[in-house]
Amino acid sequence: MKFLDRAVLAASAMIMATGAQAQVDVKVTVDIGKPGPKIERAVYGQFAEHLGRGVYEGVWVGPDSDIPNVRGYRTDVVEALRKIKVPMVRWPGGCFADDYDWRDGIGSREKRPMRLNKFWGGVPENNAFGTHEFMDFVELIGADAYVAANMGSGTPRELARWMEYMTAGGASAMAQERRANGRDKPWSVKYVGIGNESWGCGGQMRVEYAADLVRRFSSYAGLHAPGTVRVASGANADDYNWTEVLMQRAGTQVEAISLHYYTIPKDWATKGQATGFAEAEWASTLRNARAMDELVTRHSAIMDKYDPEKKVILAVDEWGTWYDQEPGSTPGFLYQQNSLRDAEVAALTLNIFHRHTDRVKIANIAQMVNVLQAMILTDKEKMVLTPTYHLFDMYVPFQGATPYPATVAAPPYVLGEVSIPSVDVSAARGTDGKLWLSLVNVDPHKAMRVTTNLSGKATGRVLTGATMDAHNSFQKPDAIKPVSYSGKIVGGKLVFDLPAKSIAVVAVD
Repeated sequence: MKFLDRAVLAASAMIMATGAQAQVDVKVTVDIGKPGPKIERAVYGQFAEHLGRGVYEGVWVGPDSDIPNVRGYRTDVVEALRKIKVPMVRWPGGCFADDYDWRDGIGSREKRPMRLNKFWGGVPENNAFGTHEFMDFVELIGADAYVAANMGSGTPRELARWMEYMTAGGASAMAQERRANGRDKPWSVKYVGIGNESWGCGGQMRVEYAADLVRRFSSYAGLHAPGTVRVASGANADDYNWTEVLMQRAGTQVEAISLHYYTIPKDWATKGQATGFAEAEWASTLRNARAMDELVTRHSAIMDKYDPEKKVILAVDEWGTWYDQEPGSTPGFLYQQNSLRDAEVAALTLNIFHRHTDRVKIANIAQMVNVLQAMILTDKEKMVLTPTYHLFDMYVPFQGATPYPATVAAPPYVLGEVSIPSVDVSAARGTDGKLWLSLVNVDPHKAMRVTTNLSGKATGRVLTGATMDAHNSFQKPDAIKPVSYSGKIVGGKLVFDLPAKSIAVVAVD
């Protein structure tokens, strides 16, 4: 029997076993009479920074590599990203962006200058992956481009020239230079970041100064691509004053402002391990992930004061889990394993975004490959899909869907000082016309019997594992992956037996 077959059978047996356990009763009511603003596809955006092995080896191996590739891009990674319908990718940073000169990454690769990646490990950066490579990459996977511009050490003219180089047609000198470098047709740049973490690695700025720079840089960012969404460098987590001042002084100059928030189990000094953790860290991580709801709510309320028509987007363009990097990995590369806990964090976070579609229309998980909460891990020619990847695959039907309010009556999951709802639900009408439900059980021990106010047939997939830190490795790449799942009708109501520590996504016909 193939290993994959054994893994699927084991997961199915575990789900059947949980069904035999005593279950906790949960009530879910979906109000399909109150549709909200649609879930923008860009909420499922990815982030690819020049950091560790995120770009080099993760995405780009070069056309002469023995690793199978499409014009230098890893074939396996390209195919995996296409499958989850990545809508948008943010690049080249992150902190890296505010020390990046876009001219270093154009022209002949053999003649591009060698720099040092001063933010991430001080390693050599040969600029083999530059503007052409990135823009061709997003076209290859069917995604939109989000370029993060250098406001920390760059100039408005550099930004204007870069935008002109990428988007101009006709006889423009920058367009001619682009053509000379091998690209005739202008690219489309849908999003441009005006700085990154200006309060930190992007310049250690005061918000008043940063707001003035946003006004200046944003006016040049749109000169050559007037339809581009300009995203101002926004707040760090709960710095509500940053949003207040930025909206007051520069809110009319941009189409979006950003918010960065990372979920950690402990604190920044000792974040905790990605695997081998105790239940206390499972609980604290999921509690901290749920804090995203308060952050979005409070930042949105401040934005409402200056933008009651909600024209300005709240772009959560860095989010995800951040642990101590894997023992033995290169310092500064932020490489970490990815477990069932990370899939739970992703599900809870995306469900929060689904409930705030009036403001949150852009989001980028950090990061796409080999860095932090990655979709994909690689080791030379090997590739493994993480539980977070599988969660994003399960959630594809929510891209572009119309959300409905879902009320959940469930007992809390309690451990020590942590007390959070044991079940989280998101409901939406997909572009396929089907009603899609996401059901998240955060309790690592108790199965839930979820009774809804719906009827009909419900089928889909569920993701769970034998342990809280169940994960895939290069030795066992399919140790955890989704398996088939369905609901049943009990007393005229659609009911789901939801295993402990699981996420289910189903279509209701």
